[in-house]
Amino acid sequence: MTAYDIHLDDKYGSLTLIDLPAEIASHEPWWNQTLTTVNDAVVRLGVLEGDFHWHHHTDTDEFFLVLSGQLLIDVEGRDTVVLDAHQGYTVPRGVEHRTRAPVRTAIVMVEAAGVKPTGD
Repeated sequence: MTAYDIHLDDKYGSLTLIDLPAEIASHEPWWNQTLTTVNDAVVRLGVLEGDFHWHHHTDTDEFFLVLSGQLLIDVEGRDTVVLDAHQGYTVPRGVEHRTRAPVRTAIVMVEAAGVKPTGD
């Protein structure tokens, strides 16, 4: 199993410049960091390569936006979604899914504050 390096603290908060290329360059895959909080949601940056486990979020939707690389999203009962750079996809609450990155990939995720990134 891949080791996940997940940080739930709000690293930048408000009124602070966030340098995404610098953050991406300074971390190895499976790294995930909450960058900021916007109202009742968090914006997270992930650097991924390999497979995440199957999971779901009972009460919250999850949005993925690929900055670089390629993200595959396996969704239970559906075809795999393939996202390339600058493409996004929302997995609705309660839907079993997993993400896979065949190459080093950087993504932004938006989800409700307090969500457990590894699933319920």
